Amino acid sequence: MRQLNWQKSTYSGENMDCIEIASDGHAVRIRESDEPSSVSTTTKANLAAWIRGTKVGEFDHLTL
Repeated sequence: MRQLNWQKSTYSGENMDCIEIASDGHAVRIRESDEPSSVSTTTKANLAAWIRGTKVGEFDHLTL
């Protein structure tokens, strides 16, 4: 895998336990900052669907 430009949400603050995301052309890579070698891959379309679901509260039950 080539060098990726990982970024995290500003909501993560200074903590090292956050989700980071990077784009690799058509694929989107997702990892936890405290376990950078464990990377999940999805498509931009699937990530967009997940973001839409998150915005409308579809996954709120997982964080309560």
